[in-house]
Amino acid sequence: MQTTTIAVDVAKNVFEVAVSKRPGKVSSRHRLTRSQFARFLAQQPPSLVVMEACGTAHSWAREAEARGHRVRLLPPRDVRPYVVRNKTDRADTKGILEANRNEDVRPVPVKTVEQHTLAGLHRLRSGWMATRTARLNTLRGLLRELGLVIPTGARQVVPHVEVWLGEGVIPAALHEAVASCAREVRELEVRIRSVEHRLEAISKQSDAITRLRTIPGVGVLTATALVAFVGDTRRFTTARHLASYLGLTPREHSSGHVRRLGRITKRGDPYLRMLLIHGARSVLHHAKRNSRPDRLRAWALDRERALGHNKAAVALANKLARITWAVSQREEGYVARPAS
Repeated sequence: MQTTTIAVDVAKNVFEVAVSKRPGKVSSRHRLTRSQFARFLAQQPPSLVVMEACGTAHSWAREAEARGHRVRLLPPRDVRPYVVRNKTDRADTKGILEANRNEDVRPVPVKTVEQHTLAGLHRLRSGWMATRTARLNTLRGLLRELGLVIPTGARQVVPHVEVWLGEGVIPAALHEAVASCAREVRELEVRIRSVEHRLEAISKQSDAITRLRTIPGVGVLTATALVAFVGDTRRFTTARHLASYLGLTPREHSSGHVRRLGRITKRGDPYLRMLLIHGARSVLHHAKRNSRPDRLRAWALDRERALGHNKAAVALANKLARITWAVSQREEGYVARPAS
């Protein structure tokens, strides 16, 4: 029996809906408000609801699942080639229906409220970190023009500014503005630490995050980000699929008997990839201080000697991503093995 497919073009206030009871054929169309769309989901018999994985889509997906529907969220970049002619809401729903018929278009898992909570904490922290960096750079640039050079390091900026404000070295007309900027940096640091403490508290309540934190280079930020943005890594059939999902595998451009592998694809979430690469850099840094590194660190040091620090860090990040898949599959913590 053919299941009814409902394609939804999600927006803030207006939802374009296309109902298909036969593959490739739109049976009916509806243009609904938010409240009308909620009632529409409740009135429809159990169906397959297909949407692009965009803003608010996960929330509506949870709403549809609660009404007995089955939901598939498709990546917008994979739906776009199926939108023919001009871009309209009607064309978008038709494109969603056509993309849903392609088995190579892999759906995005519906995120839980807990995952969105973790993701929200990470997004807030990332935004505050960017604002803090901007304020610190502004202070450095302004004071350098006055001949006041601050040593390297983010922690050096505010203490030097406070000292110079007390000594009256900074012009009086700038005192209030510079002091306000320094206070803002202090306030941002308090907010950032508060989010980190909250993430630490959440990680202690999750066995999955606790297991991930046993992996070298995977701390509370990386572990909680993996759970928030990737979810259950066991949905990937192999460890390489997870590394590819994170954009850590080589880009391929091959034809015939010629196989060309280039730089990493950089697909997936750049924030999560950045955390893994920074974690890999930390592992490399500490491996140099260890007189008897384990197998993973010895391999990383060998890659660094052959390829250089940056390429070795990316290669190690790829391996860390694969280890997270293995840890999730076995539901056991990481155990270091001695180097041969």
